[in-house]
Amino acid sequence: MDTPEQHYHFGVIRRAIEQIDAASGMPLTLDQLASDMGMSPAHFQRVFTQWAGVSPKRYQQYLTLDHAKDLLRLNHTTLETAQAMGLSGSGRLHDLFVTWQAMTPGQYARGGEGLTIYWGWFDGPFGDTLAMGTDKGLCAMGFASETGRDATLDDLKRRWPAADYVEDPSRIAGWVAASFGAESGQSGDMPLHLIGAPFHLQVWQALLNIPSGHVTTYSDIAQAVGNPKAVRAVGTAVGRNPISWIIPCHRALRKSGGLGGYHWGLPVKRAMLAWEGARVDCDSVSA
Repeated sequence: MDTPEQHYHFGVIRRAIEQIDAASGMPLTLDQLASDMGMSPAHFQRVFTQWAGVSPKRYQQYLTLDHAKDLLRLNHTTLETAQAMGLSGSGRLHDLFVTWQAMTPGQYARGGEGLTIYWGWFDGPFGDTLAMGTDKGLCAMGFASETGRDATLDDLKRRWPAADYVEDPSRIAGWVAASFGAESGQSGDMPLHLIGAPFHLQVWQALLNIPSGHVTTYSDIAQAVGNPKAVRAVGTAVGRNPISWIIPCHRALRKSGGLGGYHWGLPVKRAMLAWEGARVDCDSVSA
């Protein structure tokens, strides 16, 4: 799972996003992007394709600001339809078999008192990845490329201030590997330990029903949890999701097609949506 190469690749992608944005919608050639990255065209093409699965030219289409609107128009998933079609089973992140159990409201109110949470840093496709887990399953995942390691660790620890934290990456490495490795055809069990308020849990469960390569809106999530007027509260709950990527809060968009916010930085959200979009398109072409 620990692959510094993935971290390096995402660093290149992150800088490429900045250059594509700076071009104000004008497509950049391979030579231009490679020059901006300080790399030869051949090396840049190789790194880019290894990470994204498609060429830099093709990937630019997924990174444009209009991509979210296209997703909403073409791959908008109403959660009721997803459940009716069985997408919540086959479409959960990368065909992982996701199981979950929630902390009791009393435990949550006590700030995780009595819990031991194991944590560690991992190299992943979206840069520095902080993962945490209890004996029951993964309970947190955050990304430090925009916020930095110290702030990311402090952010997640503040969620459950009374818990005991033990740095032990080996305890959770298998779960982290499964969460990313299934994109390469490896499936695996993914136990989650959800630690949140009751309304948060409802929203996070709804997020699990969004298939990879699809998106939904905050208002659809509000409808799915039985409170259609609670769009603002849903947005807050989505932002409080501690297990980013596995519980796919990056797939929630504004009704207008705008990306909305993302707790770990909008460049990370855009990269996640583009990464998934490229793989879904590649799978549909090869099918």
